[in-house]
Amino acid sequence: MRVKICGITKPEQGEAIAGLGATALGFICVPASPRYVTPAGILAVVERLPVPVDRIGVFANTTKEEICQVVAGARLTGVQLHGDESAEFCGELRQALAGVEILKAVRVRTPEALSGAAGYAGWADTLLLDAYHAEQLGGTGKTLDWSSLRLFRPSCPWLLAGGLTPENVVEALSAVRPDGIDLSSGVERAPGDKDLGKVARLFERLRLLRF
Repeated sequence: MRVKICGITKPEQGEAIAGLGATALGFICVPASPRYVTPAGILAVVERLPVPVDRIGVFANTTKEEICQVVAGARLTGVQLHGDESAEFCGELRQALAGVEILKAVRVRTPEALSGAAGYAGWADTLLLDAYHAEQLGGTGKTLDWSSLRLFRPSCPWLLAGGLTPENVVEALSAVRPDGIDLSSGVERAPGDKDLGKVARLFERLRLLRF
């Protein structure tokens, strides 16, 4: 199972989290976020990684040109679009960034949002379902109604996000079977400051599930 730990800001924490077993690290490229990290900051993490992992930059309503600049400067392997980007924009970005994974995050507010999420499947490589919050794009600690996702079967891989923690991940994965999970606030001491003890407990729980 793919495990993405998002909101990395500190090189030593990125290094440790990759060593603990994360398959992807997420970097917030939205300046208004308390987890924001500059391209130079991302590169500082990337240069210390002990093992190959996916390196995903998270953007929201950013221009294609700016995204491409950050991808090149920070050596990202993927782009996560967490704003109001259209399916067509996802497709344009995928053409502009050959070989770079395009993830589209959808904040699920109503059952209809799941239909909208599935509509991105032909344009993005991977979907991510997050909890809706009126004022925050992500990292809110709010969970989704996992039972509503049991029949969610898009034509591309998808990640479950939204309020996941080491304590509830077993329950979540018993209710729904995503291709991967994404955690941020659930393994933090404060925004952008990861709790390595919580990250270690997360992987202990996942090993018990044999993922």
